[in-house]
Amino acid sequence: MRIGYYPGCAITTGSSSEEYGTSVLRVSQVIGPELEEIHDWNCCGASSAHATNHKLSTALSIRNISLAEKYGFKEILAPCPMCSQRLIISQKDVADDEKLKKEVEDAIEMPCNSGVKILNYLELIKNYCMDDIAKNLKKTPKDLKIASYYGCLLVRPPKVLQFDDPEDPKSMDEIVKAIGAKPVEWEFKTNCCGGGFTLSRTDVVLKLTNDILEGAVEAGADAIAVACPMCHANLDMRQKKIEKEYNRKFNIPIVYISELIGLALDLGAISLGLNKHFVETESVVNAFS
Repeated sequence: MRIGYYPGCAITTGSSSEEYGTSVLRVSQVIGPELEEIHDWNCCGASSAHATNHKLSTALSIRNISLAEKYGFKEILAPCPMCSQRLIISQKDVADDEKLKKEVEDAIEMPCNSGVKILNYLELIKNYCMDDIAKNLKKTPKDLKIASYYGCLLVRPPKVLQFDDPEDPKSMDEIVKAIGAKPVEWEFKTNCCGGGFTLSRTDVVLKLTNDILEGAVEAGADAIAVACPMCHANLDMRQKKIEKEYNRKFNIPIVYISELIGLALDLGAISLGLNKHFVETESVVNAFS
């Protein structure tokens, strides 16, 4: 099965979260499905673009979907939740507004029939890979407790995304169980990390991320699993600053769920990008030894 791969800006090689993209591709080589990068893809507008120019941001996303249609893909994997959300919302917007659809098609000079299914990474794994994880499992961690952090964008807005329970999602927890780790019960799995304010209101981000880190530690987690580059950046890159601001020590690894799957498949920590994190991931890697 061929699935169109939309990496987006944040996880391509040389970008801020390239380890996410690296681990997604490494894992797919073992348990599938076959991911084929969409030729000539562009930024989806997952920034201030959608707030400042709705037509432009919609056209940016729809162009990627139209390219996928052109090359015969029925489904697109967009591992970044900011990207998957923008693609899905734009797809709905043109489906609901014929005038907008015509304007967008004129702008991108391609038709958009909106027949392509957009998948986030958890959805891809749940739909296609659970049996193959079990078949290819090489290592199971020793008593590794994981706080599954979904954040805002994977499950909201629920009426549009229609993925998992927006208040108590379970898909990442099920993947964590499939690799032999233990998901913890905690109250912050869908709390916002402040991603949209990461530059303009860093004080807000520090408060929100401190609450998330505290919640994971209080729940007994050894690490936090994420599937979002922005969530990872706020919890991992800012952790030292959070510790200084709130006068406490966390030192809790923030790992992509794709990296955890890769460790269970024995793909090697460095090849998965676990050496590129700000907070040391050695304790997580060693749990799979």
